[in-house]
Amino acid sequence: MKIAEIISFLESRAHPSLQEHYDNAGLLTGSGNWVCSGIICSLDATEQVVAEAIQKKCNLIVAHHPIIFGGLKKINGKNYVEKTVITAIKNDIAIYAIHTNLDNVITGVNGRIAELLGLHTISVLAPKENSLKKLFTFAPVQKTEQVRNAIFAAGGGHIGNYSECSFNAEGTGTFKGGEGTDPYVGEPGKQHQEKEIKIEVIFPSFLESTIITAMKAAHPYEEVAYDVIQLSNSYNGIGAGVVGELPAPEDEKKFLTLLKERFRVPIIRHSALLNKQVKKVAVCGGAGSFLISKALAAGVDAYITADMKYHEFFDANGRMLIADIGHYESEQFTIDLLKEILEQKFPTFAVLKTEVKTNPVNYF
Repeated sequence: MKIAEIISFLESRAHPSLQEHYDNAGLLTGSGNWVCSGIICSLDATEQVVAEAIQKKCNLIVAHHPIIFGGLKKINGKNYVEKTVITAIKNDIAIYAIHTNLDNVITGVNGRIAELLGLHTISVLAPKENSLKKLFTFAPVQKTEQVRNAIFAAGGGHIGNYSECSFNAEGTGTFKGGEGTDPYVGEPGKQHQEKEIKIEVIFPSFLESTIITAMKAAHPYEEVAYDVIQLSNSYNGIGAGVVGELPAPEDEKKFLTLLKERFRVPIIRHSALLNKQVKKVAVCGGAGSFLISKALAAGVDAYITADMKYHEFFDANGRMLIADIGHYESEQFTIDLLKEILEQKFPTFAVLKTEVKTNPVNYF
């Protein structure tokens, strides 16, 4: 199996177009044309993880954090980033990062955190704008189901928890084939009228090329008429953070104890306790201070994140509990998530979790 096949599958789950503008997700070292000998899943791709991949004969590391974040002007081993890149290149180790694009899908990093906390009725806290498009196409009546099902299979037609959603209206299409055409119905040089169904389907913007390709492959016409328009509708499957509810209200101190247990953290930095029950909770793995206002607007009782600065705890404004559980601690189970995603698709392939603890923060 080539590394490109594995990357293609990962990107079908968290498309690169969903990463933030400052990010550097994707294949950072190596080639997609290499045959993959095994995969190591990690949160960070450090020099120690590369050494582990070499020792375990795995030539692909799938990491959450990109080892190359900013531009590299020199590669001479003066810091841990350059050392890691040099070691990977010298030993033919491919490093693939799936970062904020995995953060920005509801089934990604934040969805896993919500799952660990037992949250239900979850939705994206800050949906990404311009995430939805609509496809209009026209098919002869007898081939409508074939075309529609191809669009559904490619990922179109999802609205909330509903799938295979479409609108269909009957009408009459006209066309006249020019010289050299081979129309599915009618004759070249003569105008033809055909009973057709207009199919309308909503889809996530990043699936556009996949859906158009699938539609054309299933369509009987030589030239397929279709329109794609951008929608302003919000899409609760894509965006930053997740919000949901606990099965039952929890005392604040018991909730903080739950966080310590679930995320294996010895200490939690938090804002002032409010002496109220915690029911509605927002989460954001990694640095999440940018979502404080969104969490407040959502009316949550607690916001779980990491990398909070001193003054940002004041932003809780006596309205919610902010709990900083640590960057590594909040995202550590991304390693399990990546392994599970890959094993679902490639059940007979060697997919391992790193045994290297890459957390640079220690507690005394």
